[in-house]
Amino acid sequence: MNLLVVGISHRSAAVETLERLAVGPEAAADLARALLRGGEVREAVVLSTCNRVEVYAVAASFHGGLSAIVDELHRIWGLTELQADLDFASCGYVRHGADAVAHAFRVAAGLDSMVAGEPQILGQLRDAYDTAREADQVGRHLHELFQQALRVGKRIHAETDVDAAAPSIVTAALDLAERALAEAGFANGLTETRAAVVGAGSMGSLATATLARSGVKSLAVANRDRAKAERLAEVWDAAPADYADLAGLAAGVDLLVCATSSPEPVLRAADLAGRDRPLVVCDLALPKDVAEDVALLPGVTVVDIAEIQKADAAGAAADTLAEVERLLAEEIAAFNESLRADAVTPTVAALRSAAADIVDAELARVARRGDFTDDQRAEVARTVHRVVQRLLHEPTVRVRELAGQPGAPDYARALRDLFALDAAVLTAAEGDHLVEALKISPATAPVADALGTIPSAPSETGTAATQQS
Repeated sequence: MNLLVVGISHRSAAVETLERLAVGPEAAADLARALLRGGEVREAVVLSTCNRVEVYAVAASFHGGLSAIVDELHRIWGLTELQADLDFASCGYVRHGADAVAHAFRVAAGLDSMVAGEPQILGQLRDAYDTAREADQVGRHLHELFQQALRVGKRIHAETDVDAAAPSIVTAALDLAERALAEAGFANGLTETRAAVVGAGSMGSLATATLARSGVKSLAVANRDRAKAERLAEVWDAAPADYADLAGLAAGVDLLVCATSSPEPVLRAADLAGRDRPLVVCDLALPKDVAEDVALLPGVTVVDIAEIQKADAAGAAADTLAEVERLLAEEIAAFNESLRADAVTPTVAALRSAAADIVDAELARVARRGDFTDDQRAEVARTVHRVVQRLLHEPTVRVRELAGQPGAPDYARALRDLFALDAAVLTAAEGDHLVEALKISPATAPVADALGTIPSAPSETGTAATQQS
């Protein structure tokens, strides 16, 4: 099996491109379903945030999986041959195998975020995984990857100061908004500001919480689903507002944060007609919630994702990031070691199965002789099985240890060649099941005499992880 990450982010594409290629929740779900229907992709998780769209997938082959994902991305994006400037090759990236593992761990730790170390991505990664899991789009490979990535992300935030040092996208936007408010005459910053949030999803909820904690003069929350806005407003002692009357909402505030998943702008210049007081608008959505003409209005300042990127928010301090990198390197190395060791597991299982078949065949021959009592035959069977298991134990433990080392040779192939294991059947076993039908080729049955000289190998019960090719 092949593990791939295929996507675009603020590191590979301009914000304007990310906006044009944004994937909403419904489109993300459709993308995952379409990939699994196609057959080439066996497992899929789609992560879509304000600054990235990524498909984490397990595919039968690298090239087949990559082609399927790119084709479906183009379909979801609605691209044609006339839009070559927006095709995946112009703005995307691909990670495969160990590089895909490293990428997933770095994303979970916040090191691939626009603001280095920001914590919000960990929740977004968990939500994407949970959505795919509930839709039965995740198998053992992505289960293992995401569970480990989420664990690593939690460890990073628990064992380093990255939380205290790194702002979220919301915090970075509100820092810029507070500067703009100060320039507009709000000397005490947010504490004398009337604020409102449009959107009650993860970004809107975080914005509401941040504004409430900052002590704004008043706070309102609007959402297409009013009940959700009311619940969020109740938690943070805010007032629910009418989503259908954003013009009226904007007329009564000094700071407006927009964070919806709407495919079209929800705030336009016409909504602010006649306004004569300064207004700062934070647009945290992709596609944008705020139309381009809003920024042209006198007295209106718009802070969007592009502005945050230009501000180059430093995020966590260099020494903190160095500690995060050290922990990440440790975790990535350990996980990749388990992947390499796991790759030999089907071969070890095949070898054990083949040895058991030879023992059973010999015991069946002995059973036909009339000079053994039932107790004697049972004792012979126990003894032979015990001898074979003892001969195989140390080699099968050691081969997993050796296979897990960086740069290790292909021990699985060496075992298959040495014991003439049926490669075709073994290939089938490398999926989610270890097929019981693995045999030693009949012509090579005498190789059982050499069982004591097998190169060392590990147990079959290692971590279930992604096969890398």
